[in-house]
Amino acid sequence: MNTVANQGIIMKKQSFVRPLITLFVVLTAITGIAYPLVVTGLGQGLFKAQANGSLIEHNGAVVGSSLIGQQFDAPEYFWGRLSATSPMPYNASNSGGSNLGPTNPALQDEIKGRIAALKAADPASTQPVPVDLVTSSGSGLDPEITPAAALYQVGRVAKARGLPVDQVQQLVTSYTSGRQFGILGEARVNVLELNLALDALKKS
Repeated sequence: MNTVANQGIIMKKQSFVRPLITLFVVLTAITGIAYPLVVTGLGQGLFKAQANGSLIEHNGAVVGSSLIGQQFDAPEYFWGRLSATSPMPYNASNSGGSNLGPTNPALQDEIKGRIAALKAADPASTQPVPVDLVTSSGSGLDPEITPAAALYQVGRVAKARGLPVDQVQQLVTSYTSGRQFGILGEARVNVLELNLALDALKKS
């Protein structure tokens, strides 16, 4: 009797374990193999640039991504937003903001320092300084600035490059992207793309 009972228990366990193993294998094949292959194939087929990092090429070489900002300090280039990432600005592996509140003295000192740098770089400018030029972005990787922030810098960039102000201003306008679908987000200017266009303009 015990032998028969034990065999019955073993058969019940086997009948319970077999569907679990089958389900595990099927789900692994679907979610671990088939689904990634389908998604990767669709991404490469329909959205190749985005799937590969939205890379920007210049003279046959990759110079950056349209999704990640870069540090520009030279007067002949447009400057982007401040980046609080460490150990260097725009560090994609350590994305984050400064976490400084609006009443924090450190933030106020940072803003004052940035305003002073902007004024020193273009003493003739009497325009109000746009807020996105004196504050860090939430991610520390923001590649874009507002049209106001770009236009604020036109005088400095034009002078440093020996170009007519109107010509640089027109370049900013041509590289200004509107709201997505006309309703989402705000108008913006990609700093890297604008600076690359500046270099091409100078060469031409």
